[in-house]
Parts: sequence; structure tokens; C-alpha cells
Amino acid sequence: MEINADFTARTLVRFADAPWTPSPSPGVERKMLDRIGGEVARATSLVRFAPGSAFAPHTHGGGEEYLVLEGTFQDESGDYPAGSYVRNPPTSRHTPAAAEGATIFVKLHQFDPSDRTPVHERTDEARLLFANAEEEVRIRILTPHEELRLDASGGAEIFLLDGAVTEAGDTLAPWDWLRLPPGSTPLIAAGPHGAKLWTKTGHLSARPPAAPA
Repeated sequence: MEINADFTARTLVRFADAPWTPSPSPGVERKMLDRIGGEVARATSLVRFAPGSAFAPHTHGGGEEYLVLEGTFQDESGDYPAGSYVRNPPTSRHTPAAAEGATIFVKLHQFDPSDRTPVHERTDEARLLFANAEEEVRIRILTPHEELRLDASGGAEIFLLDGAVTEAGDTLAPWDWLRLPPGSTPLIAAGPHGAKLWTKTGHLSARPPAAPA
């Protein structure tokens, strides 16, 4: 399966336009933003867990990073309420669940194979969440009408958490996702009430996208 698999193209997926589709696990649905591969895939998705739903135990051969958008996401390591940012590196194993329901933004099979750094951070304030030689992940908070010239020389992803921003004539609403190819020079402008966004930069030129082996 391939969804938005041309990483040389600017790609915008609006939350309101993308359908929820069932996963193999009862009570778990997802909006597929990009995907290369089958059920085990290099993927970026929104995943919604109904109360009491869970995935079977599994190992993340290519790593997993996620933002908890609403509810509380859980595994053997504890509870991760809305506002949590988590990185589970390659070879990590867990049994994810949501006793009271949860929605997450998640990226799978996109880690450097040698990365073994777990991360658990809050996203209440503007801050650096993670950085290495290949990528930088941040929470950015823009004041009303503030402009940000984002460094997308190595590609970028923007996931809007709150407020509104415009880029190249498109206005993004909460939970819209924008992917920009390497060499882009985006100018992000916040709306009249400001904006809060998750950004990842640099990662699209360091390692070509590929389906997991």
C-alpha cells in the first residue's frame, strides 16, 4: 500500500477530509496520512482508540513516536495523558491500550536503526522535544499574526495542535498535517488567535523513505 508516498511533493491532509478506517484491532480506527507498506509499514497516522480497546503486544523494529492528542494512552510503562510526546526506539516492545479512550498522532518505522533513546516529554510549552544529527522535533507556539520562516532544507512536517496557520495560501486548522519536501522555504503565519504546532525538520533528506523489511 502507498499513500502520499511521493516525498518530493508538498502534501497537505486536512483532518476534516480524511476518513477514519478500521484497523485489525477492534475499537481502533485510523486516518492514514502517509504510508509505505502493508499492515507493518512506514507510516504516519492519526489513531483513535475506543474506551477499553488495545493492540496486541508487539515490537517496534523501526521505532515509534507519538503525540497524545486527547484521552490517556497506556502501556506497561504507565499512563500518557493528552499532551504527552513519546519515542519508543527500535527493538522496544509494548502492549498499547486506552481504558478510557484516546487519540494519538503517530509515526512508525522512521527511526535511525541505531537509535536507542526513549523519550517522554510534555508539550504544554514551546520546547525542543528531541534532536539528533538527522532531525529536530519541537513544539512551537506563535503569537497572533506571528510569522515563522521554518528551515525545511531537509524537509519538514507540521502538525497543527491549536489555532490556525497559513502556508503558501493554505490555512491549516487543528489536527491538519502538512509535509514539505527538502529544499522548501516555508513561511508560516499564525492566525488572529495564535497557534501551537508540532514540527519535525531535517528527516526527509537524511534517510530515504522505505517500507520496513
